[in-house]
Amino acid sequence: MTYQSVVNMISGKRLSYCLLAGAIRFFLMNSEFQKIISDRVEVSTALNSWKRVTEGVYLRNSGIDPYAGDLFHETPLILLAFTYMHKYLSIWAIKLLFVLADLLTSWLLYLTAKHYVIELAKNEHEEIKERKNEEISYTPIESTAKTTILYVPAAYLFNPYIVLNCVGLTTTVFTNLLFAATLYSMIKRWKISCCILISFLTLQGLYQISLMVPATIYIVKDINVKSSIIKTTITMISLFIGIIGSLLYLSYLIMGNWNFIGNTIGFILTVPDLRPNIGLYWYFFTEMFEHFRWLFIASFQINVGLLYIVPLALRLRKDPMLLAFTYLAIGAIFKSYPSIGDVGFYVALLPLWQHLFQHMQQVFVFGCFGLFCTVFAPTVWHQWIYSRSANANFYFGATLAFATAQIFLLTDILFASVKRELALKHGLSWEVNGNKAKVLLE
Repeated sequence: MTYQSVVNMISGKRLSYCLLAGAIRFFLMNSEFQKIISDRVEVSTALNSWKRVTEGVYLRNSGIDPYAGDLFHETPLILLAFTYMHKYLSIWAIKLLFVLADLLTSWLLYLTAKHYVIELAKNEHEEIKERKNEEISYTPIESTAKTTILYVPAAYLFNPYIVLNCVGLTTTVFTNLLFAATLYSMIKRWKISCCILISFLTLQGLYQISLMVPATIYIVKDINVKSSIIKTTITMISLFIGIIGSLLYLSYLIMGNWNFIGNTIGFILTVPDLRPNIGLYWYFFTEMFEHFRWLFIASFQINVGLLYIVPLALRLRKDPMLLAFTYLAIGAIFKSYPSIGDVGFYVALLPLWQHLFQHMQQVFVFGCFGLFCTVFAPTVWHQWIYSRSANANFYFGATLAFATAQIFLLTDILFASVKRELALKHGLSWEVNGNKAKVLLE
């Protein structure tokens, strides 16, 4: 079966999935649950709250600088876009726009999955030709191609985290759209598109600057001349610096001052708002002595922003998409103000590595932890805030367990990648003293 026939076979299913997913989102948006969902700390944070966006737009329309206080933390470009949305679109049209953005994200993920599977299958055939061991001890890419292409957009459309994120009208919906467009641009080797999209993401969330690494690897991947690789890399870096510099200057022209830097990038780095969320910062810095604060802020930010970039890039340079996934997961786990929308996006990418599932060992652990924490966190929140029969330790315990589960998932898929690479080269079964044995990486 050719890849084209596979694509044609699943097109009808995708359309029905999109219609169903869109209907679910639009129904919940116009139900009594919408306000409850939008107020949840797991869904809305200081960076993506719809309520803060509307207040920022109101302040700007009233001639007040939204960045003068500690209320609005979106970029001036986002502020300008939402100003026009509030001016020319009704609330129904705005809700429909959020739904369409989610559907467009799923479409871009579908295209990314299709190209990525074809690329993986091609690379696998080349590696098999060099392999002497005829025993098959891995799942061939072609055997999972059809389901991978279908599961990736479905995992996004029907992911409860993503559905709640859309219903809550968080700006993470549009961030995820930019993420999907970036991944698609990477796999298509579009230099300018990658730099523009990553510049927008960096200006909005800072940690996304790490995506320049897999993007650059994708661009130089097919270049064999060392001088050309260096030249292309310098070109990518120059493009990125030029574009993000232009966006910063454009933001200055929109606002007339540089106050927005302290309330966007500065807000992410210094973590002044310690309202609870699913992250790890709020509780830790609430309990921290003030004279240790900057030391641990630096430690936390280095952990999420710098520590893993080079080692992971060296290890995963042959699979830039897995590298990008890893950076996205690390950001969603350790960033200053995470939400379930961030988690839902990278979890939806997991079917891309369906061929690694047979080598994974922690899926059950992550599934149980994720389900338990998703249900338990709102419960202990109610006990803490409303019933007053619990305290902050209970809620932080749930968020800490959730972060731990995500770390288990990420490390498990990275170990699975190493195991499969070993299987392609040598097979995972040998005879030791005449008895069959298996190699397990722990």
